[in-house]
Amino acid sequence: MKAVDIRKMETAAIAKAVTETREEIAELRRRIHLGETQNVRMLRAKRKDLARMLTIMSEQLTKSFDRAQDKERIE
Repeated sequence: MKAVDIRKMETAAIAKAVTETREEIAELRRRIHLGETQNVRMLRAKRKDLARMLTIMSEQLTKSFDRAQDKERIE
């Protein structure tokens, strides 16, 4: 998933996608361990997607927190 696509999503949707991606990573690890899958690159790509999602979600939460603090300062 590209960063541009993730940035268009709301924070709640990103959180849901993070949960799903973590489940996919666990399933891929299980398959690799059992020898059902040889495609280790897919695991690497999923981990990178997860990191990308978590980074963008953190940015969004930080922005919303900063806006809330600015509102308190103005009032």
